[in-house]
Amino acid sequence: MATSHFQQFLHDATSPAPETDNPLGPDCLYGLYTSWCLLHGRTPLPGAAFRAAMRLCRVNVHKSRLRMKGRAAADYILASYPYAG
Repeated sequence: MATSHFQQFLHDATSPAPETDNPLGPDCLYGLYTSWCLLHGRTPLPGAAFRAAMRLCRVNVHKSRLRMKGRAAADYILASYPYAG
């Protein structure tokens, strides 16, 4: 079976973090996904489609127990950092 781009996103940009006190929440997970899409030349799907895809990948966006990693994490962190210019 072919790997969906959502499965590829989870592989590239997240790692399991079962013991974390601060797992990625729905907004951060979607923001990480949009960063990953931009880095891979893909158009991010709307939030509702993303949440449905995460359910198919067996990821509860409200209790993800995931942490971010890789280039998408760096892009997301820099993009969400408040500008004090």
